[in-house]
Amino acid sequence: MSTKIMSKILITLFVGVSFLAPDHAVAQTVFDNVTIHTMTAKGTIRRGRVIVEGDRIAAVGTTANLSIPPGAIVIDGTDRHLVPGLTEMHGHIPPLAGDRQDVEDVLFLYVARGVTTVRGMLGSPGQLGLKDQIASKQIMGPTLYLAGPSFSGSSVSSPAQAYERASRQAAEGWDLIKVHPGLTLAEYDAMVDAARTSSIRFAGHVPADVGIEHALDAGQDTIEHMDGYLIWAGAQERPLTEAEMDRAAEMTLAAGAGIVPTNSIWQNLVAPRPLEHYLSFDELKYMPVEVRSSWIRRHADFLKGARENPNMAKHLDENRTKLLGGLWQRGVTVLMGSDAPQLFSVPGFSIHREISMMALAGMTPEAILLAGTVNPGQYFSGEDAFGAIQPGHRADLILLDADPMASSVNLGQQTGVMARGMWLSAGEIKARLDEIAQRNANP
Repeated sequence: MSTKIMSKILITLFVGVSFLAPDHAVAQTVFDNVTIHTMTAKGTIRRGRVIVEGDRIAAVGTTANLSIPPGAIVIDGTDRHLVPGLTEMHGHIPPLAGDRQDVEDVLFLYVARGVTTVRGMLGSPGQLGLKDQIASKQIMGPTLYLAGPSFSGSSVSSPAQAYERASRQAAEGWDLIKVHPGLTLAEYDAMVDAARTSSIRFAGHVPADVGIEHALDAGQDTIEHMDGYLIWAGAQERPLTEAEMDRAAEMTLAAGAGIVPTNSIWQNLVAPRPLEHYLSFDELKYMPVEVRSSWIRRHADFLKGARENPNMAKHLDENRTKLLGGLWQRGVTVLMGSDAPQLFSVPGFSIHREISMMALAGMTPEAILLAGTVNPGQYFSGEDAFGAIQPGHRADLILLDADPMASSVNLGQQTGVMARGMWLSAGEIKARLDEIAQRNANP
């Protein structure tokens, strides 16, 4: 997405703060008699027990070998399943302005559907302060890792500017540099030189002048949306071949890079369904009226484009599904991301639509869960420990009513979410969502 388009999409959504209620500042919480999907070499623990102290997992064991600390709050996990919180590896934290209530609502939508970590991919002033406030539990929201303001053809006009901008973002404390389309090869390489010197990672789109091979060779550590592969292969109006997927996987594995497919939103953009399909999304009621209206207007443009070139729409849609499955089967690291909030892509809820697209591409329930937990945890392993259920990891957890290893759909059967040790029951989540829906009802 261009910065201009993204700004237009997000203009009425703002991320902000909500001071935590005292009853969420519990010293010890125990998940008891639960099936624990540790996402470690220990695998699945039946009749398990997990002890949380503050914002960390303190102990993991069974009901037979791990005692409940005196005074701890106990959450009954009988016939339930515990998994790590999910990560949105391509989310957006809107500019910090506007109505305070809208700000709080956006943050809550992420956490409400089990997204406890977000890699924000379009930085703006003030976001670093927000990140610190969330991390210190002053406010409720997902843990944030943030890219700075993006590098694009409209924000960078020379190699010297690209170098200076990248150096400045590293000094300011952003977690990574976001690459958008439009950079020249010289500008991209200058950005890369500065990133290497300043030890800041870079990720995002693949500019046309750069190409996927050069981006991977340069060290771009995630390829967003996979569009760079299809352009490289010239497979925008024909089927992608097995040989092309072999080569794409070979290049990506050699570079140690990962992919963030975002197939759910890109289907909406390149091969949109009829408007009635999207209006049936129950989660739209949690978005402000003006945002929903803007999405409906934009949908008409994308639908018109797809109908004017149905062959391209068909192959872009089919090739993206095929490419995701093919790269995963060949061992490429897949990282979960949905590019929310975007066209009919509601924060938190959109991850579960992305999960459906991953399943459609042939990924197994375990692989999908890895893409949302362990793989992002490894990506950010130099920053913190999260993405698995083991001592010392951040206490980001989802309690489920059904086995996520039996079907990835069951990742949506949530009975509660814990973010940094703060527990939200299904009842609390529903009550807050009902309030958000009421505020955003048609006037």
